[in-house]
Amino acid sequence: MADYVRRHHFDVVHAITPCPIADVYQPRGGTVPEMLSRNLALRSSAVRRGLKWVGQRVDVKYRVLAGLEQRLLGRRPAPWVIAISQYVSDQLKRHYGFDAGRIRLIFNGVDPDESPAHERRTHRVEIRRQFGLADDDLVLLAVAHNFRLKGVDKMIQAMADGQVRGLGHVYAIIVGRDNPKALARQAAALGLADRVFFAGPSQRVGAFFHAADVLVHPTYYDPCSRVVLEALAAGLPVITTRYNGAAECVTDGREGYVMNCPTDLAALADRIVRLADTAHRRQCAQAAPVAVERLTMARHAAEVVRVYEDVLRGRDRREAVC
Repeated sequence: MADYVRRHHFDVVHAITPCPIADVYQPRGGTVPEMLSRNLALRSSAVRRGLKWVGQRVDVKYRVLAGLEQRLLGRRPAPWVIAISQYVSDQLKRHYGFDAGRIRLIFNGVDPDESPAHERRTHRVEIRRQFGLADDDLVLLAVAHNFRLKGVDKMIQAMADGQVRGLGHVYAIIVGRDNPKALARQAAALGLADRVFFAGPSQRVGAFFHAADVLVHPTYYDPCSRVVLEALAAGLPVITTRYNGAAECVTDGREGYVMNCPTDLAALADRIVRLADTAHRRQCAQAAPVAVERLTMARHAAEVVRVYEDVLRGRDRREAVC
């Protein structure tokens, strides 16, 4: 790759995975050390975490990625780095001591949900009817392609909590391409087989946002979840964790809730119960789009272009000195 880039004399090289000759690095998956650390957190026991830690150290892919990222961020002159959330910016400083002056915080982009009211209503009726749900049922939504990493099992466990069961009308729809068999067994074991539905992958995620009441995303790791941003844009209250850069758009009790830990089932159940209150949920739904209204894709693209301009200005200065 490096030879290809050098041969073609590009004005700016923008990498989203570690590339030592990049002018701009945008680690959309966050830094390699943070990703490895949060994957360890998925393991439920010290023994399993230890085995995973050993596996990471001998895995050629991880070793190569870690080495490339270290070379890139330790290079002089340093690249410009685009952080898609403050969470990612903090990772760069914590894991690498990277110069904050070379970091540009350009939050992930999401466009407003401009669906007309009649379309939202149609989606709500259609999807709820598909799963046999009434308009006054409380419908939790999970959207993920890695169910374990995004804490979907924690949502199901929280639904078995006495407080949530006591509400009597709580259901969950899970959208995503991951294999649902383990979660289906979990739901059955908890007596929730008739309350947890698997929709599979869908190109109509926006319609599910309109049909649901709360997005539950107790993730172990998300540099900046687009699912959460899109849900907020659609006016859907969100429950997520501090290990998600998109949580920076959520103030507790205003657009939803941010949990400290994805494994805190009592806290998750408590947040679900709070959002079961119709008046409170409506207030959060009204506040949610406001929280992301300035995070448009046009804004994101314009800020990235300004980083390109910084790259070119810096190169011009170095060439003038030479």
